[in-house]
Amino acid sequence: MAIEQNERIQATVKQERKRLLHFIRQRVSNTSDAEDILQDVFYQFTEYLKLGSQIDSITGWLFAVTRNKITDWFRKKKESPFADHTREIEGEEVLFLPELLSDKNLEADTPLVKKIMYEAIMEAIDELPPDQRQVFLQHEVEGKSFKEISEETGVGVNTLLSRKRYAVLYLRDRLTELYQELLND
Repeated sequence: MAIEQNERIQATVKQERKRLLHFIRQRVSNTSDAEDILQDVFYQFTEYLKLGSQIDSITGWLFAVTRNKITDWFRKKKESPFADHTREIEGEEVLFLPELLSDKNLEADTPLVKKIMYEAIMEAIDELPPDQRQVFLQHEVEGKSFKEISEETGVGVNTLLSRKRYAVLYLRDRLTELYQELLND
């Protein structure tokens, strides 16, 4: 049984390594950090299987763990100015909320600043049109892929990408002023 398990782990690592690393590198610019995150993901996968746990969708499970590891990494790093909170990835503008909420330039460890930022972000999200808000929250907060959202809603992936892009552009414009105010105080 241990041999079968090791073969399954090796096959999964071989099959998923490149996709997961690409996924991480879209969000983490440092190659060394990306590799560390990937190793943590595969370590957790190995430990999970050693406990005898069953995984229905290995790929889905790996990507969920990867998203969590990336979020943890950003919480630990606590770096980058607001301009770095949005990036264009394969033509899609992505807003990284964990980075924004943990920005050390805003002295985010102070409860008042955190509260102000959180409230401003939530208020700005509430101002989005419902279709943009829905895709933004599902993709950004729940970590769902556009394909998953498309399957659930029946809306095409390109339409979802467009809605997300408009949401990110609006949020960036809306929150830049607040960010500048907090940074200059």
